[in-house]
Amino acid sequence: MSALQAPIRRSLLLLAYFAFISLGLPDGLLGVAWPSMSGDLHVSRETIGLLLIPSTCGYLVSSIAAGFLLARVGVGRLLAGSTALASLALFGYGLSPAFAVTMAAALAAGFAGGAIDAGLNAYAASAFGPRHMNWLHAFFGLGVALGPLIMTAAIQYGDDWRPGYLVVASGQAALAVAFMLTARQWTRHTADGEHPHAVRVQPPVRQTLAMPAVWFSVLTIAVYVALEVGAGLFAYQLLTEGRGMGDAAAGVCVSLYWGSLFAGRVLQGFAAHRMDPHRVVTVSIGGMAAGAVLVAVPGPGWLAAAGLMVIGFAAAAVFPMFTLTTAERVGPAHADRTIGLQMAGAGLGGSIIPSLIGVLMGAAGVEALGPALVVLSVALILVYLAATRRPTSPATQDHPAGARG
Repeated sequence: MSALQAPIRRSLLLLAYFAFISLGLPDGLLGVAWPSMSGDLHVSRETIGLLLIPSTCGYLVSSIAAGFLLARVGVGRLLAGSTALASLALFGYGLSPAFAVTMAAALAAGFAGGAIDAGLNAYAASAFGPRHMNWLHAFFGLGVALGPLIMTAAIQYGDDWRPGYLVVASGQAALAVAFMLTARQWTRHTADGEHPHAVRVQPPVRQTLAMPAVWFSVLTIAVYVALEVGAGLFAYQLLTEGRGMGDAAAGVCVSLYWGSLFAGRVLQGFAAHRMDPHRVVTVSIGGMAAGAVLVAVPGPGWLAAAGLMVIGFAAAAVFPMFTLTTAERVGPAHADRTIGLQMAGAGLGGSIIPSLIGVLMGAAGVEALGPALVVLSVALILVYLAATRRPTSPATQDHPAGARG
């Protein structure tokens, strides 16, 4: 029996679902809160860029470190400590008297988010299987969607943005307690049922870092996230300024884009256990390329909107299924470290490349978005093929034949 076929502890699975929701919640708070926050903290609205820097840096450092620390501290302890830190960071946001304090809270939130992301994905990839991997990532999207609703309610009914952060911080605190109480239960077993400590015996770090499959995996996730975020970030601008679509209709289309990503992951979860993850990812990446072409083709707004829906739905399975098969590409001994590096790649890809797309659109016009997405989709195909080439290093041949689950 493989690790993916082992009985799933329902209490841990339920806790993981709540954790993925909580991981997405803070991402949805800031955009709605910032106009009010900036006024209360006496800074300009453009200062939001400064706030994102410590958050991103913290995320990158902790996601990389988490992949290397999992074998020593264990998933349960890492999640308990990181979730407690996330709660403190969100309380810091909600109680902050000055922008400098908010910057410190952003750094702490980044550290917490990177570790939680890496820890949860590493555990889920080895313990929950393809169905729940898709659904867990769908629930992350649900958390992102709930964040704006919570903050909107706080501002509309309480006329204050701070309670929005305090509510989410309280939820994170409760989650941290749950992780602390279950810390010893977050253990994993090898394919032949050995004690989880056998999984934690890892080769030298330099061996992991010397593997091409590791770095091509990081590049794959980075380019994928860049494509996903870039399409969603600039879709409204393309539809309104480039294709003449009304503001309300364009807003609905952007919502449908993210909704198609969520719906795709939910639907994929029902059939994922009966499908080859590699084939699913290959078809999905091809679908993203087709959607990018539809966005790039000059035409009416509905054509670009259709392309966005295709990208969103096709993209649904890529991140969870690619993460799920990490051990197959690099071997179980290197999987945790690689997943941590992949989360860092996701952070970099989702921030740097969309920023460059924004610069390109500013110089060449909003219609540059479509060609940029096509280039990214081609790059995604190439790095994915490189990442999934048959491994030749002996270090990558220690994974069990049944790792797909």
